[in-house]
Amino acid sequence: MRLLLLAVVLLVGGQASALELKGPFTQGALITGKTSPGSKVLLDGIPLSTLPDGRFVFGLPRDAKPRALLSVRDKDGGVTQRTLKIRKRDYRIQRIDGLPKRKVTPKKRDYKRIARERNLLNAARHRVTQIADFKSGFIWPARGRISGVYGSQRILNGKPRAPHLGVDIAAPTGSPVFAASDGVVSLTHEGMFFTGKTVQIDHGLGVGTIYIHLSKVLVKEGQRVSKGALIGRIGKTGRATGPHLHWGLTWKTMRLDPSLLVGPMPKPAKKKR
Repeated sequence: MRLLLLAVVLLVGGQASALELKGPFTQGALITGKTSPGSKVLLDGIPLSTLPDGRFVFGLPRDAKPRALLSVRDKDGGVTQRTLKIRKRDYRIQRIDGLPKRKVTPKKRDYKRIARERNLLNAARHRVTQIADFKSGFIWPARGRISGVYGSQRILNGKPRAPHLGVDIAAPTGSPVFAASDGVVSLTHEGMFFTGKTVQIDHGLGVGTIYIHLSKVLVKEGQRVSKGALIGRIGKTGRATGPHLHWGLTWKTMRLDPSLLVGPMPKPAKKKR
């Protein structure tokens, strides 16, 4: 999907207030913005974290309403308001059979573990660090066939389950997984119930990416990584029928579509004869 860049300069009360927004205004998108340093930014009346240079981010959830109101008040009192028109998406229905029964309908004794692991993930996602590593841009973290897309309604072993909130990349076990952008590893785990071997990376201001079903984790919590750094290898741990990478994007705990940050999946390099 083509990235949209809006630059708005309004005169309010005699003051110039600049507002730049970048991203597709569609359900599931991450939007990055920049305004005058020292400004306060609100989305539908809720304050957003802003860096000293005026950078900020926000997400548009899977089922975002058709409109949202962004307001910016600069340090001199000037106010900029922008009504965002958000495109509605049509989501697929995906049926997956052959999953272990317990991974679709867990036993009672599994629920404490599932809740504990969910809390670990949410704690990492809730961190809003005052960095802007996301400005380095994003790349595909692995190469392979797209086997699952964001937003699709999942039917697992014939049972309706929550929508799929990430992108699946099918590739052989052991294939490399790279950091999609600069950041700091905020969580690693060697075996969660649903996600298996897992890596979460913090890119700043609540933006995070997650890499799950890995066969190997090759980084540690607190480690700084650069875009394109090797962080793990593809596997089929957790709830999976075959080797693939589930790549997810979050803004705080809001699950977004990482494919909107990158272009089409690159074609495999041709082998030299």
